[in-house]
Amino acid sequence: MYEDLLNIALGVVATGVSASLGWLARTALWRRRLRRKQAFFGLPGNAECLLVVNREAGGEGVVHRFDVFALLELAALIKDCGAHARIVHHDTAQQGFGERTEFCLGGPYSNRRMAAHLAVLLPGVDVNTDVEPVADRGAFTIGGERYPMDAGTSEYVLLARLTAGEGARPVFLLCGQRAITNQAASRYLVRHHEKLARTYGADGSFVLLLKVVNSQAYGPDVVELVADVTRAARTAPAGEAG
Repeated sequence: MYEDLLNIALGVVATGVSASLGWLARTALWRRRLRRKQAFFGLPGNAECLLVVNREAGGEGVVHRFDVFALLELAALIKDCGAHARIVHHDTAQQGFGERTEFCLGGPYSNRRMAAHLAVLLPGVDVNTDVEPVADRGAFTIGGERYPMDAGTSEYVLLARLTAGEGARPVFLLCGQRAITNQAASRYLVRHHEKLARTYGADGSFVLLLKVVNSQAYGPDVVELVADVTRAARTAPAGEAG
């Protein structure tokens, strides 16, 4: 009888120890992944970051619904890091970069801050900003390669992580040819940030060209990585260098 009780007690203790060790291991893994995530996004606990958005054409203070969806996905990611977000419109975000993490959404035709970032940080990127419905409207040119938009069928978006120097917080650019491509880029970033951190490091910069396939049928869900265009995007054309 005594041996039976002892065996039961030992079994209970062993189960408790195993459960505790499992919980500690899962907690340590979760904390390690959180630290890596915070480092990649430059979002330590209680940090503040900026979400810079454009304004939908014809609406004062109105944000396109696909950009709102993108903001919601980014806001959830920011909350997971234990940080706080402040949403600002592109024409009121008059400050430098590097002091706090920034997520900037929208093309340069509707987002002045995006236009400034492209000119300063990505001089090798040219975006056709014609407001008239011409064939080349919205087309990207990167390193001499042209990427036209076929609305609803084949559209492109740049996803970039850039830093202003060692210790500076990153700037994330989600520069799409249409609002739905901005959401596609935010979804891609949320889903693949661990792989991107492994590839480029916690402090690395990159510029990725993504292709959104048949958004009229699949929305922002079907996204292809076209190329890493970091070098071409960050290099000014020969005629403009210097």
